[in-house]
Amino acid sequence: MSSLHEECGVFGVFSPKTRDVATTAYYGLFALQHRGQESCGIAVNDDGVFTLFKDVGLVEKVFTPASLQSLGEGNMAVGHCRYGTTGHSGRQNSQPLVINHIKGCMALAHNGNLVNSSELREELELNGSIFHTTTDSEVISYIITKERLGAPSIEEAVNRAMNRLVGAYSLVIMSPTKLIAVRDEHGFRPLCYGKTAEGDYVVASESCALNSVGARLERDLEPGEILIIDKNGPRSMREHCGKAKPSTCVFEYIYFARPDSVIEGCSVHSARLRAGAFLALEHPVQADVVVGVPDSGIDAAIGYSRQSGIPYGVGLIKNRYIARTFISPGQASRVDKVRIKLNPVAEVVSGKRVVLIDDSIVRGTTSERIVRLLREAGATEIHMRSSAPPFLNPCYYGTDIDSRDNLIACHNSVDEIAKMLGADSLGYLSVENVTKLTDNHATHGFCRACFSGDYPTKTPAKPQKSRFERKLSERSAGE
Repeated sequence: MSSLHEECGVFGVFSPKTRDVATTAYYGLFALQHRGQESCGIAVNDDGVFTLFKDVGLVEKVFTPASLQSLGEGNMAVGHCRYGTTGHSGRQNSQPLVINHIKGCMALAHNGNLVNSSELREELELNGSIFHTTTDSEVISYIITKERLGAPSIEEAVNRAMNRLVGAYSLVIMSPTKLIAVRDEHGFRPLCYGKTAEGDYVVASESCALNSVGARLERDLEPGEILIIDKNGPRSMREHCGKAKPSTCVFEYIYFARPDSVIEGCSVHSARLRAGAFLALEHPVQADVVVGVPDSGIDAAIGYSRQSGIPYGVGLIKNRYIARTFISPGQASRVDKVRIKLNPVAEVVSGKRVVLIDDSIVRGTTSERIVRLLREAGATEIHMRSSAPPFLNPCYYGTDIDSRDNLIACHNSVDEIAKMLGADSLGYLSVENVTKLTDNHATHGFCRACFSGDYPTKTPAKPQKSRFERKLSERSAGE
């Protein structure tokens, strides 16, 4: 259980008839809640009239029966749940973004992070654009809108805009008559679509959201693909497909995605089982029980247990009413959440040599606390294993690692980290094996830059935070 976060989940629905599409979007976002827990929103399209409701908070808190009813009926909806890597926390940066321009309305939901957003924003501001948020998502919306003024269609505007965008972006866009899904040329973040028995088309960050609304997964979007859905059904533009090496974030399989999701044809659950098996082969140890850190460490722990023959035990119980530790910005808040989030099962670990499996170790604060909990519960030895390699580099594609400063592996050896955590030993999954977690690893590329430093794109030339956002961050740090 790391202190990482990934910034959002996106969802869209197109129905052949006018109905309560807001509720469909609500259930889709509920299934994607793990991807973003700062804010959420839904925009509904009723014959070209857009109605938007968004706010800070979890999906079930923001969308009451009254707020869902206020959205009315329509034949399209776009939804978003957010945790921002660029853009200060707050309602003004929540999504979807709704843009009104001379060619009509557009709603946009974005998952990812541009590496050239600062340059694009400066260019737009110098040409008179006025920004209302500090997000790169608004930059994308302005680039598309600018192209739309001279393009014959919204999809062609998106196609032209992609020539300007560098970095990670999975988008769901709603125009008065079309629902459009877009995946960047590298395919950093997942995006798929499906169809219900009633004929609705659904687009989502993960297949688990399709399942939640009764849609059958059709396929993932290809990197660089633009999928257009209108009254005639789906069609694609593939001008940008094949322009770059596929580089899906490997951490989607390790941590971000729900284990019941399927990404690029591969089960996330199976990938995590495989990670645990690799760990057992790379870092064997004599022990009595294997314990996984809920939730994303459990599958890897089962895989370790199966490969090693050491029994698996439920040694940690998670309070289901506490959000992921990355939800509250700031280290002190993170630690406070850990204190009430997990509780050891003494009967499982007392007097035992424990193999503790977690999805990653980023800053080390959370891991140290968990090790201490197990010690207090009577564990005689604790051998910690991480199903991710050491984090050594910033991520510029949507993961909350913006510098090397707080990465524990950048400043300490493996033995030093083990001592800092209070563990008897520590082992990381190798960079070589992390790219073998899926069945199609030989033909499908992964981004592993946070481990290896090999970035698929150029890296940002300027700070990603605006001067306003940096001021807010400095103010928060001083409080």
